[in-house]
Amino acid sequence: MQTELNKVIAALLEFYAHEGFLFEKDVGERAITHRFAVHLEKQFSGWTVDCNYDRLGERTLHLPHGTIISTDDHLGKSIYPDVVVHQREIPNNLLSVEIRKASNHTPLEHDQHKLRALTDADIWFAYRIGLLLVLQKHQVTLSEVYVGGTRDQPLSLWLAARLAESGLAPTR
Repeated sequence: MQTELNKVIAALLEFYAHEGFLFEKDVGERAITHRFAVHLEKQFSGWTVDCNYDRLGERTLHLPHGTIISTDDHLGKSIYPDVVVHQREIPNNLLSVEIRKASNHTPLEHDQHKLRALTDADIWFAYRIGLLLVLQKHQVTLSEVYVGGTRDQPLSLWLAARLAESGLAPTR
């Protein structure tokens, strides 16, 4: 998993090197998410990178009945991950990324719950890795890694250290 996370770091380095305008103009999270996905796609040869992709194979991405995780549609059934790295036809789901601007003061719980669900092996075709990134103009202010339906503390700490080493996050 560290190999995949290193690719995310490479994409973040490229993103911050080329997309400062987005933060200067305070554009919305969807525009930031899209531009990050463009840079991420360069790192994952042989994979497809999509934004707001709501499918698991041929099925619409729905959460289990009775889940506490909120959804993004008016029927309360579907969720739309910000960015996914996958193979659509198989389906083979590698990485799901939720991106937030640091200026977004809504609680993180929605994105955290979504990543727990998206990486839960009991839900069809779970993503192997989930990643929560909170971005500000020059750095990542928060990063969390999810594996197997839970936040992976050792990988989260490893990623935070690597981001700091790369100049992408504050040193701790």
